Amino acid sequence: MLHGGRADGLTAPSRLNLPDRRMRPFGRAVRRQLPGDVVLIGSVRYRFRGWNGRAAHPVEDARRALDTLAGLVPDAPVVLVGHSMGGRAALAAAAHPAVAGVVALAPWCPPGEPVAHLSGRSLVLLHDERDTVTSAALTWEFARRAAAAGARVGTVAMPYGGHTMLRGARAWHRLAVDATAAVLTGAPLCLAGAAAGDDGDPAGRGFRQDPHRLP
Repeated sequence: MLHGGRADGLTAPSRLNLPDRRMRPFGRAVRRQLPGDVVLIGSVRYRFRGWNGRAAHPVEDARRALDTLAGLVPDAPVVLVGHSMGGRAALAAAAHPAVAGVVALAPWCPPGEPVAHLSGRSLVLLHDERDTVTSAALTWEFARRAAAAGARVGTVAMPYGGHTMLRGARAWHRLAVDATAAVLTGAPLCLAGAAAGDDGDPAGRGFRQDPHRLP
């Protein structure tokens, strides 16, 4: 799990660390819905709150965490689940040999982000197109470029949630679990049930996968 942050910030995350707290329900959902004897949940602890330009500190932190995990659980496939800045860091760190794929939630995908290292990885990107903090259009463009580079890519246009993913949170959690399972098992990403009326959207409007969905 990789939480969000800021474009710039050389102070350590606060003790409250709201972005990290927002990711905890995703971890609980994965732990609750996937077999507990085979799934290990971990969170990357950032040294700094920001991305900080070329330093890309969260990527360094993610790689360090992946090295540590590989030492503890050799050969275990890893799915990086990241939100916002954490989504960008997850996509950038996915070249690590332990990484099977990435689930990116409202990720920060600036134009021109590298994609060649994602060949052979599985990516699932979820974004609400009304997000005013990070751009869904840039997420879809990143997905297209990653697919062209050889990644297996699925995208989901969420009908609500904005950047915080608070409205319709259960749908975000459910889809993140489904996507994580799909990356781990190679099964198709399944949106059945994501459109259930318990999230205030009985018609299931707005859920979409692009043509580059997971095989």
